[in-house]
Amino acid sequence: VQLQACGGGLVQAGGSLRLSCAGSGSVLALNVMGWYRRAPGKQRELVAEISRGGSTNYADSLKGRFTISRDNAKDTVYLQMNSLQPEDTAAYYCSARRNYISQSFWGQGTLVTVSS
Repeated sequence: VQLQACGGGLVQAGGSLRLSCAGSGSVLALNVMGWYRRAPGKQRELVAEISRGGSTNYADSLKGRFTISRDNAKDTVYLQMNSLQPEDTAAYYCSARRNYISQSFWGQGTLVTVSS
């Protein structure tokens, strides 16, 4: 499984960014796709996940500002991030797994920097 993420960058506080991640390889391993992030000095944390059927799971603190979606035909997952704040600065990692108890595959991180 390969995951190719893009869309990070520098944005001012209050701005928006959209991340995308294209998956390839095992179709089953792409059943659940999502995003995690790791801020400087912190542990990696869940941002959001979405199943092939459209079920979503968000970090409680990000609900309402971040929206995850996917295009099953393209095996691509998107993360729309609105009202970005400096504390959202992190490396964002795309993930994929067969189900919620399987090990995850990881893409390379894409850096999001939010300036105040």
